[in-house]
Amino acid sequence: MTVTTAGVLFILSLVVALVAVHRPFGDHLYRVVSGTRSARVERVIYRLVGVDPAAEQSWGTYARSVLAFSAVSILFLYGFQRVQDRLWLSLGFDPVVPHGAWNTAVSFVTNTNWQWYSGESTMGHLVQMAGLAVQNFVSAAVGIAVAVALVRGFARSRTGGLGNFWVDLTRITVRILLPVAVLGALALMAGGVVQNLSAGTDVTTLTGGTQTITGGPVASQEVIKELGTNGGGFYNVNSAHPFENPTAWTNWLEIFLILLIPFSLPRVFGRMIGQNRQGYAIAAVMAILALASVALTNVFELAGNGTVPQAVGAALEGKEVRFDVSNSATFAAATTLTSTGAVNSFHDSYTALGGMIPLVDMMLGEVAPGGVGSGLYGMLVLAVITVFVAGLMVGRTPEYVGKKIGSREIRFAALYFLVTPTLVLAGTAAAFTTGNNSTALNVGPHGLSEVLYAFTSASNNNGSAFAGITVNTTWWNTALGLCMLLGRFLPVVFVLALAGSLARQQPTPASEGTLPTHRPLFVGMVVGVTVVLVALTFLPALALGPLAEGL
Repeated sequence: MTVTTAGVLFILSLVVALVAVHRPFGDHLYRVVSGTRSARVERVIYRLVGVDPAAEQSWGTYARSVLAFSAVSILFLYGFQRVQDRLWLSLGFDPVVPHGAWNTAVSFVTNTNWQWYSGESTMGHLVQMAGLAVQNFVSAAVGIAVAVALVRGFARSRTGGLGNFWVDLTRITVRILLPVAVLGALALMAGGVVQNLSAGTDVTTLTGGTQTITGGPVASQEVIKELGTNGGGFYNVNSAHPFENPTAWTNWLEIFLILLIPFSLPRVFGRMIGQNRQGYAIAAVMAILALASVALTNVFELAGNGTVPQAVGAALEGKEVRFDVSNSATFAAATTLTSTGAVNSFHDSYTALGGMIPLVDMMLGEVAPGGVGSGLYGMLVLAVITVFVAGLMVGRTPEYVGKKIGSREIRFAALYFLVTPTLVLAGTAAAFTTGNNSTALNVGPHGLSEVLYAFTSASNNNGSAFAGITVNTTWWNTALGLCMLLGRFLPVVFVLALAGSLARQQPTPASEGTLPTHRPLFVGMVVGVTVVLVALTFLPALALGPLAEGL
């Protein structure tokens, strides 16, 4: 079996598995977010927090709840890192430096998981378990909750209520993320992923030296890192480490976990608005963009363009040989199509055009299928923009699933998509004008790509890196932390404002002037609008970086 054949079978098996679970798992998600009954453990949580589960929240109250919860989470995680030397299972590590603790706290609360540090030599086990892993659960739940609130805006009429954030957060965590994470952790442990509280084991290397191999609660963090599209690894080399990702089938499972919830959420959209075909249309847009990215990344990496790859016959630099070129390329595409950021290979070592595709995946807004929740609400905002653009072009009434798209709605949608490009381009320019680009390993086009990738990853809450750049400085940790913070919560506020505006409308019956939004034509239009938005915004930067290097 050739590498190409193995890679094709690997991708096809993923597609088949995702298609198979789309309906049953999507229906389970729908029942969880639409149900009215609370489990006993959920009622206990509501009493502890002081929440009335029957109370509805307006978009403003929902947004304030998201922001308040996230602010408290950042403060807690920051403090947790600063006192880790006094905690149980600290492994003797010093407190995390202030600018690093700030960056990490913001990173994990915003579902970014950008890591300036080596986890096995910086964070104690308790901080990993009770700090970072906990945020992997709740930050993912926040993303799904915001997406559900937007869908309620489409589904409801003449009301100011979008549900209750605290109820959504609790149910999603308890009924969806925790059960799947337990099953996934058991599967990873069976595959060889480490799960213990070991402070480390001293081993003798092949050269006769000694090395301490750190153990820890890896499997439990690994599964939610992928399932919640978080991406922060227990070890410095992330999913390329054999303790996190030992075999080809655990590699397959981790990619499947990354894509499971994002590709199932369009089913929730279809069921909540009572039009399953609308959900299938959104899923089709995601699938087209995702397959194109996976195919292009594989093609560019398997072609191995460049002097060294051509000389040795493959682009193997930075690849983990257990997974070969194709499975590494597929992982890279999946982790940047979503907001995961986990890596099983060194993106900085990719060929110029092969490394450009993960960069473009993030620039698309991570909507194919995107992060848990953020992918769906980003794609729905794109659908709103597409309907509006189509109305301008052909004179049709701008409506989407029974809701009029007026000036108020399009303003929120436009503001949503202006946030990330502003942060990416302003941040990249600031790095060069202040001389902080000097921490990049390379100069010229590749050096620009390294800086551009860092700000694109942070602003899109991805967390992956080209890794050819040193970011453990006060300037970088502060700048990237601000990008992560603004890149997460400004779009969330605009999405919830859009949801509130839609929920107050009365349904608009379809007419002869209504653009059908469940047919292949609309699917193609959304794909086109997505690509054109990115091309117009980022093409100059790409032309100076990866395109210049590749051509």
